[in-house]
Amino acid sequence: YIDELYSSEPDKCLGAIISLKNSVIGSNRQKGSVIAQGVVTRLMQLLQDKTLPVEIRTESAVTLGSLAKGTENHVKQLIDLGLAPLVLNCILTSGNPKLTDVCLRCACSIFSHPNAPFDLIYRDKQTVGHLLGLAMQSVSNQICVTTILGSSCKTTENQAMLCDQGGLYTLAALLCSQHYTVLMPTLNCIANLAYQNPNVSAMIATASFGGKSVADLLVGLMARDRPSDMQLSSAKCLTYLHRAGAIAPEDPKILYKTLPCLVVLCKKDRPCEERVLAAETIAYLTEVNTELQRLASISNQLIPTLASMLHCQPETNNNTPPRNNDPLVVANMKQAAFRAFASLGANDEDIRKKIIETERLMEEVVCGLEDTNEKVRLAAVRCLHSLSRSVQQLRTTFLDHSVWKPLMALLQGASDDILSVASSTLCNLLLEFSPAKEPIMESGIVDLLCSLTHRADPALRLNGIWALMNMAFQAEQKIKSQILNTL
Repeated sequence: YIDELYSSEPDKCLGAIISLKNSVIGSNRQKGSVIAQGVVTRLMQLLQDKTLPVEIRTESAVTLGSLAKGTENHVKQLIDLGLAPLVLNCILTSGNPKLTDVCLRCACSIFSHPNAPFDLIYRDKQTVGHLLGLAMQSVSNQICVTTILGSSCKTTENQAMLCDQGGLYTLAALLCSQHYTVLMPTLNCIANLAYQNPNVSAMIATASFGGKSVADLLVGLMARDRPSDMQLSSAKCLTYLHRAGAIAPEDPKILYKTLPCLVVLCKKDRPCEERVLAAETIAYLTEVNTELQRLASISNQLIPTLASMLHCQPETNNNTPPRNNDPLVVANMKQAAFRAFASLGANDEDIRKKIIETERLMEEVVCGLEDTNEKVRLAAVRCLHSLSRSVQQLRTTFLDHSVWKPLMALLQGASDDILSVASSTLCNLLLEFSPAKEPIMESGIVDLLCSLTHRADPALRLNGIWALMNMAFQAEQKIKSQILNTL
């Protein structure tokens, strides 16, 4: 039937497409084989040929949509062949509802892929407006449109365009949907719309549907009888609204709803992926507010719960196999816990003490500095930096664990992100009262610190200068001379 795809007789061509479609549905192996045979280009030609019967175009789109539900590599190959702009053009120009629906489903699969050409969606406002217009026509359209608009919303300009085209009111209405499959991409779209955008977040927080504000609708979706991933996505939206300044930290929606919800979702009985996202969201929620840090630190055994993520115990839920043997899952658990600890300990001495006194915590931090995964190393050094703000701990715990040794090793050949946080931590370890100051000075740190003062990144230059200043304070003349000569 592959040969008949190229037939000039419409009936033969249509029959071949249907046979091809039936062969690839549900089989990734067959999808890979069809893509490898170069058939995709022919299907794309058929889809865009407006002189052909609409059945041929529709069945071509269905088959392409099935291929787009294959593996990540399959979707990447379709993207490389230019399927995304073709399908999007069909959505925008087709007058046939069935063809539009099928193309929308195909686009939904494509734009769920990390390598999708996301800029196509927000290239002009007509595209966004057209997609929003399609959203209210069916449940399937709602799922597809929110997925496409949400995954493509990457910049401040994208956020503004989605708002300007009335996206906020469509999303507010969809928060009242009874369908889980609609609510989840809608929540993701709202989160991406709000992220680090004070103007848009203020509009989201005050928008309403059916007499309820979006913020209150989000709180309703965090209820305990909702699926836990829905609770998590809703809490993430409220966290982003808070961090963008649209909801105050003392608002009950944050204090008594969002934070407690996230703490519960970190518990050992939850799936690993859920615990990771919950801990990362707690880290972001509490990062800059001392009161939220204090409340979180005494909430429902959060500190021991986060510590358990560093030891990565198997899940006790019989319905899900243990994931703690997967190196990527273990790394994600560790970096999420370290990030949460870094936020919790950012400002309060009592919280830092509580974190440091947690059993085996400092050993885990030291191990994290030497981890093979860069995300874990970065999160561990952020945690160490946060804890190094404690005068008491610099004099005791940090000396007991010789944290300066792995920190020094980490500085060698590190990425700029790690170097920035590690050098900030080093500034604290070089303070006059720190027992680590002398062994660090003896380890030949001067060259590295002086090299930082010549880096392009202003933050690295500043850290280098601060560290050298702390090192030179009340130092012997030979140290001061060494610094001057190296500079």
